[in-house]
Amino acid sequence: MNLEKNVPLQPYNTFGIAAKAQALVRVRSEADLLAVLADPQLITLPRQVLGGGSNVVLTGDVKALVLKVEVPGMRLVSETNKHWVIEAGAGENWHDLVAWSLQQGYPGLENLALIPGTVGASPVQNIGAYGVELQDRFESLDAMDLFTGQLFTLDAAQCGFSYRDSVFKHASAGPEGLGLAGRAVILRVRFALAKRWKPELGYLDLERKMAETGIQQPTAQQIFDWVCAIRRAKLPDPQVLGNAGSFFKNPTVTPEQCADIIARDPKVVHYPMPDGSIKLAAGWLIDACGWKGKSVGHAGVYEKQALVLVNRGGRENPCTGGEVMTLAKAIQTSVYERFGIMLEPEPVVI
Repeated sequence: MNLEKNVPLQPYNTFGIAAKAQALVRVRSEADLLAVLADPQLITLPRQVLGGGSNVVLTGDVKALVLKVEVPGMRLVSETNKHWVIEAGAGENWHDLVAWSLQQGYPGLENLALIPGTVGASPVQNIGAYGVELQDRFESLDAMDLFTGQLFTLDAAQCGFSYRDSVFKHASAGPEGLGLAGRAVILRVRFALAKRWKPELGYLDLERKMAETGIQQPTAQQIFDWVCAIRRAKLPDPQVLGNAGSFFKNPTVTPEQCADIIARDPKVVHYPMPDGSIKLAAGWLIDACGWKGKSVGHAGVYEKQALVLVNRGGRENPCTGGEVMTLAKAIQTSVYERFGIMLEPEPVVI
């Protein structure tokens, strides 16, 4: 274990917010975590797990011990008549895993291409895009209890997946509580990819690509390329313009609520869900309130996609976490006042 002091965190969050970790340990294996738990000076410190920093807003220096997850590795674990089961270390870049899986001949993750962040963060958020969610491909994960040092494995049901949510986003209500926020570090994640692959194309942008190209039966690689092109056209590259991806969750409403909004705003973008609810496009709601292109300090709303908040100050003069959250709260207020809907932020605020 190597303990680092006063570590700049600007390179480790995609917003590019300037902040420092008073203490940081790079977790490359179970042994690094066990060393933290065995250290009498570190065992009493609060802890903050950090992956790729793509879903984080830093509002100041981090006083907790930062556990920077960097567990490496990608491999085929097992194979059945129906599935390939692949495994990746929690520190691997998510997009790199998607690209690797296709190169190895294991399709199924292509709709999730170019989602920023690490493999370890993917089940926490139950990431999803273009008609596929992580839970649709998830097999199991390995994690360590930060209080006992015990390793454990969870399947999909035990992870409690729902829309952009999991057991890892909820605090435990007690010793036997189910929440694992602040209690566990994910080390490895496994995915079951079907050998009888079927393309997931039920999304407007992908339907447009099919129409543009004339390809009605795309391969997994073609879908991967399409998704990358769509995302690059809509979303800013964090290396060029700091951001945390989609900042707000798409809200769900009842059919009656949706009908009421349509009566006032017929152009509202909405999608029926299998459970009968209606999902609204948060980006459309924000844009309708006039926020696209607006700023608070150096934090702004991206001109091409109102769902994305960006760092207009760059690395030299970055926005602060306070500016980001002030802008986010102002957007929430506007959307609530016009539509009666309170948008929920996706990133973790530290």
